[in-house]
This record gives sequence, structure tokens and C-alpha cells, in this order.
Amino acid sequence: MGIELVTTDGIFALDGGEWEVTNNIWIVGDDREVVVFDAAHDHRPIVDAVNGRRVAAIVLTHGHNDHINAAVPLRDAVDAPIRLHDADRMLWDVVWPSESPDRALAPGETLLAGGHALVVLHTPGHSRGCCSFHDASSGAVFSGDTLFCGGPGA
Repeated sequence: MGIELVTTDGIFALDGGEWEVTNNIWIVGDDREVVVFDAAHDHRPIVDAVNGRRVAAIVLTHGHNDHINAAVPLRDAVDAPIRLHDADRMLWDVVWPSESPDRALAPGETLLAGGHALVVLHTPGHSRGCCSFHDASSGAVFSGDTLFCGGPGA
């Protein structure tokens, strides 16, 4: 069972401002099945890292553009459902007005992939629908931008 990191670079845009950012995309699972956390900027390096494994879900930690702007091309490439908390749907609609996430994330629900059980924690603050995910088997918490290096998310 493993946890893999892919990074992509691009633009984060919010409230009229734009910033160059590097995003973390976490792939959690085993050699057969994974969950992908966030779909930032360019789906191709994510598809390369998935390397033919079944993707149980593309899980979006929140709806800011730099975490979702590769979600639809990634869904098309790996044939996996996109999951997003409903409170961030208005952010999704700015980036993907003619597309929809496939299913909402529900606090307390458990996502399963490749031997990992990932519990959904609703952690609003960075955005209204921000979620974190606790993986009891590894002790890891995937927090998206709820936590930044050195402190809480903006």
C-alpha cells in the first residue's frame, strides 16, 4: 500500500488576483487501485503516475481553480467519478460551468481504495466545502489547503 506525490504548476486565480503555484496531487492505494486527491493544472502527469491502475475516485479537497482545473480531463482519461463537497459547487461552476462533479462528499463517509480506508472530514475555512481525509492505516491526513507548510491554510 502506498502514498505517492505528483506536483503540477499553474495559476491560482481568486477575487481578481492571480498567483503562480505548485500543487500537490496525492495518489493513495496499491498496485491495482487508487484514489487521486486533487486534479491540478495538467491531467497528463497524473495519468502517468496512475500508470493504468483503476482509479476509484478523483477526490477534490476543495473547489478552488488550482485544485480542480484538470478534473474533467482526468475523469475522461481514467474513467473515474469526481467527488466534491456540495458547499464548493459554486467554485466548481466558475471553472466547469457545463460539467458536474459525479457525487458529493459526505462528512463521516469512508472512501476505500487499495487497502486504504479514508474518512471524510469536513474542514471549512479555506473554503466552505473544504474537506480533509484521514487514512487510519498510515496515520496520514490529506488536508488540501486546510494546512499549508508552516501553518493553517489562508
